[in-house]
Amino acid sequence: MTAPALIRGYEVVIGLETHAQLSTASKIFSGASTRFGAEPNTQACPVDLALPGTLPVINRGAVERAIRFGLAVGAKVAPLSIFARKNYFYPDLPKGYQISQYEIPVVQGGMVHFFVGDQAKTVHLTRAHLEEDAGKSMHEGLETPGCSGIDLNRAGTPLLEIVTEPDMRSAAEAVAYAKTLHGLVVWLGICDGNMQEGSFRCDANVSVRKPGAPYGTRREIKNLNSFRFLQMAIEAEVHWQIEQLEDGGKIQQATVLFDPNANGGRGATRMMRTKEDAHDYRYFPDPDLPPLVISPAWVDSVRAAMPELPGAMAERFVTADGLPEYDATMVTQSLAFARYYEAARDASQAPKLVANWLMGEVSKRLNAEDRDIADAPVAPATLAALIGRVQDGTVSNNAAKQVFDALWTGEGRDVDAIIEAKGLKQMNDTGALEKIVDEVIAANAKSVEEYKSGKDKAFNALVGQVMKASKGKANPAQAGELLKARLA
Repeated sequence: MTAPALIRGYEVVIGLETHAQLSTASKIFSGASTRFGAEPNTQACPVDLALPGTLPVINRGAVERAIRFGLAVGAKVAPLSIFARKNYFYPDLPKGYQISQYEIPVVQGGMVHFFVGDQAKTVHLTRAHLEEDAGKSMHEGLETPGCSGIDLNRAGTPLLEIVTEPDMRSAAEAVAYAKTLHGLVVWLGICDGNMQEGSFRCDANVSVRKPGAPYGTRREIKNLNSFRFLQMAIEAEVHWQIEQLEDGGKIQQATVLFDPNANGGRGATRMMRTKEDAHDYRYFPDPDLPPLVISPAWVDSVRAAMPELPGAMAERFVTADGLPEYDATMVTQSLAFARYYEAARDASQAPKLVANWLMGEVSKRLNAEDRDIADAPVAPATLAALIGRVQDGTVSNNAAKQVFDALWTGEGRDVDAIIEAKGLKQMNDTGALEKIVDEVIAANAKSVEEYKSGKDKAFNALVGQVMKASKGKANPAQAGELLKARLA
């Protein structure tokens, strides 16, 4: 196992708590709608408002989604779990407590496997528990300046809070885990994953220590709703903690917020409050909710309805398609990505080439434009057609990238038409290519001599000259063969 990279002699320790909003039509303890974007306080019923005499009733669909997640990560689904009251006072918490789970959560343990670069990683989960969301305090856009408003539409929205062990050792690792988890909950259909709407948000617990020392004091960065902000916030917090320690200070356990606009856009964390411990919340079992009993038959019925999981699909791609494990993992990063791969693979019968394009040019474009594969302007069949033209020698790899750019930007939709319009066909006239090879050999006597003396780089330079002379239209493999034949 590779030792974690140190930052100025310190090891970074990270654990994540992720709130995934479950994809039920109604709230976890009431029948009120969970639809996003409604006018403030139009989706808060008497149960959500905690009016006297109301009682919560658990949403079966929320429990089934928790079971589905537990099965997907290889966790124990508790046959009996308890709902508790987490007591704290805040304006957007109508009851003065949040219904959550504490000592006995519904999902216990589990693992998430992913890659950071080409290195395989595993993060162990502590738990995943059901809870209700709070409302939202509104400080801007109100008719009365200097006032705040309370929108209770989110109050009671069902959440699955997924808590990791402190297994991650870099911001990049935390982001890779979060992206994998995001892909998994969307794949399972338990969460829509919309980070802009707050459906998937992370809290990062961050500390630093000298290698081999006990864990340092952690600070929790709250409500990170983008992968970019997650990375920036962790990096900023790590920098701050190391600065404090090197200046002789101590780290105080705290809850902090991330300001992405601070430090000239590099971001900074700022303390919101000192961090509460569990006893500060005075957890106790909710007397209005009986223990949640999940029978083996219920678990079996959920398991029977599960989709093929990313790990199983990746294994199938390794076995049936001959993909390397890394490639198979990358093309199963989301269900939409996997379906795109399958469609392009079936149309081209070239699984490795499809995987290469998806991990290369397609992913580069998607990341640069912050788009999902479902919104890619190049259809799987079109990508397959382009790959086919590389395979049959019509275009070189470099020319194919030019065609792909044209397809992506909408310059054209037909692969062959773009190839013709841009004059990108490879040279298939052997006689014309032989003439160019002879001219390159005659004009590059020094490189020829170096090649004959055993310098391979000189041969690559000669191939490059042939490509230049042919304006990129020569087939590099054919050019290389002709060069070797002439220089033998």
